[in-house]
Amino acid sequence: MPTTDATTQPPADERADRLYRVLQSLRTSFIRIGVVVLLFSIGGYFLAESILRLLQRLTGVRLAAYGIPETFFSFLNLGLAFGVCAGMPYILYAILAGVRPLYPTLNRGTMRGFWLAAVVLFCAGVLFCLNISLPYGVQFLLEFEGPNIEAIISVQKFVSFCLLFLFGFGFIFELPLAMILAGRIGIVTYQKLARNRRYAALVITIVSAVLTPTPDAFNLAMMAVPLYLLFELGLLGMRFNSAAARAGG
Repeated sequence: MPTTDATTQPPADERADRLYRVLQSLRTSFIRIGVVVLLFSIGGYFLAESILRLLQRLTGVRLAAYGIPETFFSFLNLGLAFGVCAGMPYILYAILAGVRPLYPTLNRGTMRGFWLAAVVLFCAGVLFCLNISLPYGVQFLLEFEGPNIEAIISVQKFVSFCLLFLFGFGFIFELPLAMILAGRIGIVTYQKLARNRRYAALVITIVSAVLTPTPDAFNLAMMAVPLYLLFELGLLGMRFNSAAARAGG
């Protein structure tokens, strides 16, 4: 006889207890994350001036402070961003460890693999933006200066612009991992995504147009092509994961 939902799903009380334990674990994890980010941010504040000089050298912009505390607050933002980036390995590990009880099929070794992949993909996204997208995008926008226009950018706006794209690219590069994890816990299947590649390409193009700071096709392609390759990488990972699950079953 076919099994029923009652035999395949844990009782409601057990699910509620499991969710409560997960929330308690996440609460503890977030407190620890806050402490880790704070400690790294303190060190990041003393590196903020060097980080700002690096971003300025990569983009070739001239900066100006339009308020007395503007540079100070910009250094605070850079210090906090450094704290988040430096603490990202622990942040990702704490979050994955916190939600693991919700998905008993994900063993400790698998979660460690997901954690390592998440760290590598985040760093790859940040480095890609730092070395390719951000410098080329800013230089393209600066080309609109005329003989009577000189771009002198606010320190605070420049820092906000850079951090938005650095973190944006870092999290966007987590796409393959998100796809594999979604397939592993049964949210979506490899077959369904593979049949809808054309729609995925359209969505990737739209997202790239929103994320890239320039409207030209070259910079759009610099974002869209890696994103589509990441999508295909995610499909490949889902396919192998599905095959491994069937072989194990």
